Amino acid sequence: MAKDLGVREIIERYKNILDREQTPEEFSSSLMSKEYDIFRKEALEQRVTFYEKMCTSFGDILHIGTTPEETEALEKSIATSHLEITPQQAVGFGALLALSLLFVGVLIGAAAFVFDVFGDYLLLMLLFVVGGALLLKPLTKLPHYFAQRWRLAASNQMVMCVLYVVIYMRHTSNLEHAIKFAGEHIGMPLSLDLKKVLWDAETGLYVTIQDSLEAYLRQWKDYNFEFVEAMHLIEGSLYEPAENKRIDLLEKALQVILEGTYDRMLHYAHNLKSPITILHMLGVILPILGLVIFPLLGSFLGGLVRWYHLAFLYNLVLPLFVYFMGSKLLRSRPTGYGQGEILKSYSQYHVYEGVVGQRLPLRPGTLGILLGGAIVLVALTPFFIHWIYPTYDAEFLGFTFLDYQGAFGPYGFWALIFSLLIPLGLAVGFGLYFLLKTKKLIELTKKTDLLEKEFSGGLFQLGNRIGSGVPAERAFGAVAQDMKGTPTGEFFQIVDNNIRNAGVGLKQAVFDPQIGALLYYPSHLIESSMKVLVESARKGPVVVSKSLITISQYVDRIRQVNERLNDLMADVLSSMTSQINFLTPIIAGIVVGVGSMVVTIINLLGEQFKTVGLEEGGFTGGVTAIASILNIQDVIPGFQFQAVVGIYVVEIIILLSILSTYIERGIDDTTAFYRVGKNLFTGTFLYIAVALIGIIVFNLLAQAVGNVGG
Repeated sequence: MAKDLGVREIIERYKNILDREQTPEEFSSSLMSKEYDIFRKEALEQRVTFYEKMCTSFGDILHIGTTPEETEALEKSIATSHLEITPQQAVGFGALLALSLLFVGVLIGAAAFVFDVFGDYLLLMLLFVVGGALLLKPLTKLPHYFAQRWRLAASNQMVMCVLYVVIYMRHTSNLEHAIKFAGEHIGMPLSLDLKKVLWDAETGLYVTIQDSLEAYLRQWKDYNFEFVEAMHLIEGSLYEPAENKRIDLLEKALQVILEGTYDRMLHYAHNLKSPITILHMLGVILPILGLVIFPLLGSFLGGLVRWYHLAFLYNLVLPLFVYFMGSKLLRSRPTGYGQGEILKSYSQYHVYEGVVGQRLPLRPGTLGILLGGAIVLVALTPFFIHWIYPTYDAEFLGFTFLDYQGAFGPYGFWALIFSLLIPLGLAVGFGLYFLLKTKKLIELTKKTDLLEKEFSGGLFQLGNRIGSGVPAERAFGAVAQDMKGTPTGEFFQIVDNNIRNAGVGLKQAVFDPQIGALLYYPSHLIESSMKVLVESARKGPVVVSKSLITISQYVDRIRQVNERLNDLMADVLSSMTSQINFLTPIIAGIVVGVGSMVVTIINLLGEQFKTVGLEEGGFTGGVTAIASILNIQDVIPGFQFQAVVGIYVVEIIILLSILSTYIERGIDDTTAFYRVGKNLFTGTFLYIAVALIGIIVFNLLAQAVGNVGG
């Protein structure tokens, strides 16, 4: 009791001192915490809030019992992902959704049986029934998925979070305001966690900010012990009467999380090679090589294997397998390191209009749908022609165009060429969307990264100038001249020009939404450093100088750790990049060429056997069996075969691009989407080129074989 009273006295004393030195609107933690609920609704992803609404609306219809251990685990996941639901609602909604899929499958099967079309709808029925059965357990545990994704995204910001808290605590030993400072600048999703810590203290759920923080840290004890230990060291600095010991504890906090993150990432990088190899072999290489047998398989099994079976396996089951294997790899990724989504709060259209260029006439999604959809529609030309003129066909350069065999097809060479436009349309549509959505943001990211790499040196010079007695407003101009031609020099020059030419103060010169220097370099690290400068300027030049020099040292240490971690991941990431851009498209393209050759040979031999049978008055003996096997109507048409493979290649490129980015940088959607756009164009174009060459070469060989056989 006495200890709690002492803690409250210390906090109240520092809070009163800080309130006298800071303006009320900047440090109103109560205002910040009162906005938590509104901020939570705005900050959570749309799919999370939609899931939340579904659980509250339908989760009480079914009452499914759970074990106390599972209920406790769901409560922790719900609290971690800031969902306002109960474990019973989550389990009830998941079970209801899975049972609904089962019921739909049973209805389809019953209706198909009544109308005597059971065989045609067997696959659809199995899809719903098996899907509902398999999804029953995952759907009831969706809060675990949201919590896992939240932890991965939040953990990427933890090094910076500790950095911001330490920076603030160096010049003002007030934990509440340090957490508020970090929460304002760290960005989503960790900012929401920090706002929740303040909210729980303000609403009286916990007596002190330390109690609220301790309750939050318990969530991370099993996932990032280094972060917990670092925050405990920061708390311990509050009780140190000697200034040098207090600073040593803060230094130790940052050292603990940096070293712990590096050690954990070292083991992760070493253990990642084997799972990535398994993922490539089981999810990519072997399935693509196995595609070669499918044209023959349909013929040998008398037409039991159709193209939609192939599409179900390769366009749905295998991508889901790769996705879940990738998710498992991400779950084992150590928390605490990642680049973070530093530009997520910057609207793409604001960037286009404000800094980089003009706004696009169409939204990226609309433009991608129009262009990609138009290409896919052109690819479906053989179906449109056959639908309008069922008997139409033509021949160009010795190859048929449609070559429908009854209701099956098209088997024609030129129809197969048209099918290549399907993956092209998908790549153009999705690629344009992702590239246009992120291209300008990536340009700003690269520009800002260059500034951050050398920013520590600029801050050190700025701190020395201010420490020697030069006013902060003049120090920017002096350092800008010394670092002329560098990103840091340009940033400082913008600040100096705003002060001199626009006649504004230091704060407005940096943060003004119209002319501020941060408009051209949107970085949370730089923004926070400048806020420390502005706030510590009220305490005198000595405090400003020490703060800036300390920040420069911290930034340099973090950059060194990041560089070492990038070296550790280089082998694995280069292997994944080669799979995305080179190996997978080439192997898939060759398989399509070989598959088209098999279809052509079966078609030619089947026609020749028919001709022999007509001339000799029918088949006899083993010839009859061979002729039944070489029925072209039992073979998967080349058009559909290539379409399935092409769509699979596009899906694998998207999945592996996102997975490799998340492994390297954590949850960083801006970089992930940009890489998806680039890889879709390079990988898909390579696949189409190889497939086109393979189709031409192997079909010429097939024609030669057919002519020899004739």
